Amino acid sequence: MNVFVTGGTGFVGAHLVRALQARGDRVTCLVRSPAKAAALGWRAVRIVRGDLDAADALREGCADAEVVYHLAGRIAARNLSEFMAANRDGTASVLEAAAAAPRPPRVVYVSSIAAAGPSRPGQPIDERRPPAPVTDYGRSKLAGELVVRTGGVPWTTVRPPVVYGEWDRELLRVFAAARRGVAPVFRDGSQELSVVYAGDLAHGLIAAGVTAAAVGNTYFAAHAAATTSRQLVMAIGRALGRAVRIVPIPGPVARGLLWVIGSLVHLTGRATVLSADKANEFLAPAWTCRPDALTRDTGWRAETALEAGLQRTAEWYRSHGWLS
Repeated sequence: MNVFVTGGTGFVGAHLVRALQARGDRVTCLVRSPAKAAALGWRAVRIVRGDLDAADALREGCADAEVVYHLAGRIAARNLSEFMAANRDGTASVLEAAAAAPRPPRVVYVSSIAAAGPSRPGQPIDERRPPAPVTDYGRSKLAGELVVRTGGVPWTTVRPPVVYGEWDRELLRVFAAARRGVAPVFRDGSQELSVVYAGDLAHGLIAAGVTAAAVGNTYFAAHAAATTSRQLVMAIGRALGRAVRIVPIPGPVARGLLWVIGSLVHLTGRATVLSADKANEFLAPAWTCRPDALTRDTGWRAETALEAGLQRTAEWYRSHGWLS
């Protein structure tokens, strides 16, 4: 198939491009930095230079695509307006370009569990629960979902939970802390989490993009087994061969720290995921979801168990010099 990928040089995008090529698809990627694409070692990937504001580049990428995988967006911003500009308005630009193609492609939109909102302990959510985001990021991803549903082209939305694997710089922070033998967790570390290895997620996105039954549906893509933030940190320690001492951070202290960090970073004109708004996400009791619907409609399931995926990730970090 001819496919167009936005966000292909990002963490999940790197896994997706590799999986698409492995199945023989002809891949075109929207790229802001050709140097970043070159660093990924891509071969036979067609590059369209531009971003989500580049209408001509989006039209070029969508022109002969059969499926558009839209991953590009912002995970950190200084305010709701910045999130909306990328995750809602940028998505609208992609849908406009897709709708203008001679044969409008199918669009697979990569959203987030943040668009759905947190769950309750022991009660993972599915797609039938009305969304209730608690952060500006989640609200912007939900707005992007609405754009996709009303964009006039066939669509499928996938909401991943916590994603980990090679090329990930977010969970790398936890790996680095665990390697030092001490790692903080919010509250007592009992927050329940659904997780998915990025390689498995890539195959889930492809399944959503090629299966007829998935058109017009929203799915969660996660491993069936949940974990907790404490268990996740301990498993990272085992992957590194280190015993890790867990340091709980009480909720009020965490909120204060996140407010201070976010305020200081924003004064420099930059954005960070460590912000007061994000405290609503970090301190929620659970972020768990059911992948049953995606499995039912496409046959996909996450095959990589947490311990095996973390071991693979740790080895990659070491081999690439990301863990000193």
